[in-house]
Amino acid sequence: MEQNNNLRAALSVAIRAALAAGQDIMKIYTDPSQDFGIERKADNSPLTLADKAAHRRIVEMLAETELPILSEEGRHDSYEKRSHWVAFWLVDPLDGTKEFVKRNGEFTVNIALVIDDRPHLGVIYVPVRRELYFGDPLLGAWKVTDITEMSKDERLPHLLERAQRLPLPQPKNRPYTIVASRSHLSPETEQFIEEARREHDEVETISSGSSLKICLVAEGAADVYPRYAPTMEWDTAAGHAIACCAGRQVYQAGTDEPLKYNKEDLHNPWFLVE
Repeated sequence: MEQNNNLRAALSVAIRAALAAGQDIMKIYTDPSQDFGIERKADNSPLTLADKAAHRRIVEMLAETELPILSEEGRHDSYEKRSHWVAFWLVDPLDGTKEFVKRNGEFTVNIALVIDDRPHLGVIYVPVRRELYFGDPLLGAWKVTDITEMSKDERLPHLLERAQRLPLPQPKNRPYTIVASRSHLSPETEQFIEEARREHDEVETISSGSSLKICLVAEGAADVYPRYAPTMEWDTAAGHAIACCAGRQVYQAGTDEPLKYNKEDLHNPWFLVE
C-alpha cells in the first residue's frame, strides 16, 4: 500500500511539473517579440529559451521526490553512476523543438518515472492544445482536455473525475491507421507503410510531431507507430509508459523485446508502438 501511495504522489508531482513547464513554454511561444533564442547543440538539433525554462521548472518541482533526474537539457551523469539508480526521472522538457520553432503546436512536455530500467509511469502535456496524457499500471491511462494547471491542493481523484480513460472509443469502420513522424520519415518507414497497404483493405497515414505519435496509438486514433529513425530514451519513456497502461505494446523492431532504459548508450533502437 505504501508503494502505491508513493507512486500516486510521484504521479501528482509529475503532472504538476509538466503543466507548470507548459505554462513557461507558452509564455515564450506566444510572445511576438521572442526569437526563441535558438542555439545549436552538438548534434545540430535546436535548443531554445523554452527548452531551458521548462527544464529548470521541472527539475525544481521534481526535487521534492529526492530521485535522480536525467533530462535531455541537463547534465548527464556517467553510466557508472546511473547504473546504480533503481528509480529515476527521465525527462524531455520540450519534445519536438523543431515543431516549436515552426510554430505548428506539435510539441510536448515528457516526464517518466523509470524503475528497474522500465518506464513505470508517464506524463505528457501538449501546451498549445491544453491536453494532458498520463498513466500508471494501477490507474491505467487517461487523457484530460482543456487543462493548464493543477494546484498543490488538487488531488488525483479530482483530476480523474474529468479525465477520459484510454483508449477512447473509435469509429467501427476506421481504416488501418499508421502514424509517422512529421520530420523523420525514413525509407524503412515508407516500406512499412507499403507492406501494410498490401495486408489491409484500406490504410490511412497520419503525420505528427514529438511524442504525440505514441499518444495517438495509446488513445486508439492510430493502430501502429513504426519508428525507423533515431530517438533518445527521453523521447519515448513517458509515451511508452502511457501506451502500456492503455494496453498497447512498445517493442524493438524485429523482436518481441520491449525498449529498455538507462542504457550506457541512451539512443533507442528502432521500435514499434501498436
